[in-house]
Amino acid sequence: MKKKKVTFEELLKANRRELLEDEKQMEKIEERIEARRLDQKAGNASY
Repeated sequence: MKKKKVTFEELLKANRRELLEDEKQMEKIEERIEARRLDQKAGNASY
């Protein structure tokens, strides 16, 4: 199998895309944590 040559720019683009995906995941998790915290304050924590 012939190795595909990847340019530095392609690597950067792929990295940036992965970072954006990770950021979206983190935001979702943070929202979930915040919602849970508010639930606990209200006294009805649901896990």
